[in-house]
Amino acid sequence: MGRIPVFLMGLVVIWATMAEAEYMIYKDAAKPLNSRIKDLVSRMTLEEKIGQMTQIERGVASAEVIKDYFIGSVLSGGGSVPSKQASAETWINMVNGFQKGALSTRLGIPMIYGIDAVHGHNNVYKATIFPHNVGLGATRDPELVKRIGAATALEVRATGIPYVFAPCIAVCRDPRWGRCYESYSEDPKLVQAMTEIIPGLQGDIPATSSKGVPFVGGKTKVAACAKHYVGDGGTTKGINENNTEISRQGLLSIHMPGYYNSIIKGVSTVMISYSSWNGVKMHANRDMITGYLKNILRFRGFVISDWEGIDRITSPPHVNYSYSIQAGISAGIDMIMVPNTYKEFIDGLTSHVKNKVIPMSRIDDAVRRILRVKFMMGLFENPLADNSLVNELGSQEHRELAREAVRKSLVLLKNGESATQPLLPLPKKATKILVAGIHADNLGYQCGGWTIEWQGLGGNSLTTGTTILSAIQNTVDPSTEVVYKENPDADFVKSNNFSYAVVVVGEPPYAETFGDSLNLTISEPGPSTIQNVCGAVKCVTVIISGRPVVIQPYVGFMDALVAAWLPGTEGQGVADVLFGDYGFTGKAFTNMVQDCRSAAYERW
Repeated sequence: MGRIPVFLMGLVVIWATMAEAEYMIYKDAAKPLNSRIKDLVSRMTLEEKIGQMTQIERGVASAEVIKDYFIGSVLSGGGSVPSKQASAETWINMVNGFQKGALSTRLGIPMIYGIDAVHGHNNVYKATIFPHNVGLGATRDPELVKRIGAATALEVRATGIPYVFAPCIAVCRDPRWGRCYESYSEDPKLVQAMTEIIPGLQGDIPATSSKGVPFVGGKTKVAACAKHYVGDGGTTKGINENNTEISRQGLLSIHMPGYYNSIIKGVSTVMISYSSWNGVKMHANRDMITGYLKNILRFRGFVISDWEGIDRITSPPHVNYSYSIQAGISAGIDMIMVPNTYKEFIDGLTSHVKNKVIPMSRIDDAVRRILRVKFMMGLFENPLADNSLVNELGSQEHRELAREAVRKSLVLLKNGESATQPLLPLPKKATKILVAGIHADNLGYQCGGWTIEWQGLGGNSLTTGTTILSAIQNTVDPSTEVVYKENPDADFVKSNNFSYAVVVVGEPPYAETFGDSLNLTISEPGPSTIQNVCGAVKCVTVIISGRPVVIQPYVGFMDALVAAWLPGTEGQGVADVLFGDYGFTGKAFTNMVQDCRSAAYERW
């Protein structure tokens, strides 16, 4: 054999060098997770690392912005949608458009898109809206909640989104808190049990998985987020974002147990609370974030701020943003939900690192955690969504599951003046019945806050579903005349010879601070409707609310009383139980009732 010409040998060497250069460990799915993380971090510039730590709102996002600033995450805030009544395909196209910007960067690190899916895929038109957590807690059924998590994951993935800011595992200790309906219970043990939603959302963690390592089981599952760390449900007087005054032992025994279970089940992320603990803002609490969550509990996913959470470290918010960046990142927050002023955040954090105010080791810890979640969930192998799951959005199977959840969440609080003379179940066959109350034919009121819009909406045009009035009409005998009047006067009720009445009243939709209430009363015309109707005919009152509310002055008028919480889109579940197709199994906030009686409240 003759000699290989020198120029050919040179080509072989160049080819071999190029082949070696093209091989990157982080792109090889067969390599160990930690090897991929280490390889990728070693290739990243400071600019690329800080980009990974930045989450921006879709309203300010574009493929160009994501590419130019190496943005690691995009989110939809409450009510932030690509277009009104957007289809699943429209959502997918938007998310993929952003993703293509991320993939076009030097290293091609995919961005992760997050959304609030706190009772189903609640931002999205035609999604199944499940009962809010307060109702799910009343079911005392962790297996049901796991199934709801799995259904929610499918509907979220149907729109091309892989990450949800759920579950809220707050322990609501005071119903005056405007977020109480986001809590499963005032009982930490029940909240612990309901963390079973996490394997529903993410998949069951493998038996071989190390404690604290995040897990997402493929393209039909989503990364979950346990929130809001920690003590958000224990603030003074239930005031949102306020101070939780409690000993360390109390904090760990009441507000922390849900996090233990979440971490054991492989939760991918933890969101920090706006609230303070004994005067220290949680977003700046290094002892609890780095010291306890990361070091003692060995949480290996990433820690994310709440919306403008670091801004609120100062009072007023954003008054010293440079300090807020330093305090939040130094405390151990890995990804900042900026969400709009991303240039200011990136410039500020870059300055702190270059001036050695924040060490590179802190930046690398944050980036490793973010990449761990992205690798674990398969984003590098499958960064773009397809249309294969679009039919999961609002599917009949999921609506039946929501209807089951509604049935199991209803709490019977009164049924007749004595056990021998119950009103419920209602007879399906009657001459004429009355349905009254502004909540009876109002899908938006049924769903509550965090539905299509952040604060929720009234009316029946926000999405698709079944109102309680429609459910009653669907259930009674065809010969039964159903009369609906929102707020009838007593004369109307007396003159119509109704067999019985169903009164549906309660709270209007609200979210967060807008729902804080110091008196827990229901507003007019609810009380008037109860008195006008129940004072004139046998009646059952159904309360739609995000928490226990003051009802004692009107209980004497009612023959039966039912707590339906915020049941969501499937109002048929209410009629299923009122008319006896299923029995009552839900249980109320017993400890909270006792606490409030001792505080001179009269409540359920």
